Parts: sequence; C-alpha cells; structure tokens
Amino acid sequence: MTVLSRFHPSAVAARERFHADTIAEVSGAIARDKVVVVGMGWNPHVKKARRILQEEDIGYTYLEYGNYVSAWKKRLAIKIWAGWPTFPMVFVNGALVGGGSDLEAVRKAGELKALIAAS
Repeated sequence: MTVLSRFHPSAVAARERFHADTIAEVSGAIARDKVVVVGMGWNPHVKKARRILQEEDIGYTYLEYGNYVSAWKKRLAIKIWAGWPTFPMVFVNGALVGGGSDLEAVRKAGELKALIAAS
C-alpha cells in the first residue's frame, strides 16, 4: 500500500487546492528555467545556495516566499508538493537537487557544471 492510497479522494482534492496558485508559480518556473531556487527571507541556507550559484556564475530564477514570520502556509504547500522539508529547494533541469548543503556537495564533487549543462 502506498502512502497516497491511504488518502481519501476529498483529502487529495483539498491538498491539490491548497495554495494552488503558488504551486503553479513554482512548477511553471521549474518547467521554464534551467535553475530555480525556492526560498524564504532571513534564511542563511537560502543565501548560501544563491551564493554558490553566483560564485559559479550560474544564472538562476529565485522565488521567495515570506520569511520566518510570514507566508508560512505558502511554504507549507510547497513542501507538501515537493516532498522536501526545508528551504531552499534547488531545482536543476526540473529535478530537485536538494538544499544549500546538497548543492554544496554537488559542487565539491565537481558535478555542478555538468548537471547544469545536461538537458
């Protein structure tokens, strides 16, 4: 039995409606742009991920949703949709790489430029 099969259809529908406009914005950016960072203000991990991309001269789209005291429901909707519990969320070529530490690990492994170049 999968986790999703334990949800009643009305619960699935409610989840799909929860900040659907925000999810559409994020998924649209991921489909359109090569690198997308989804983050929030005041978060040092988001700043770290953006700094890594800037240091590597990699262009990216940044979507910011509030800070620690605002827009928490939008961030919750994104977390539910992505299946990732923290910010930032770094997407490359439509795939979730992870957060700031994950992006740093990919860079240290020498895989970041190749990952960006892959289509």
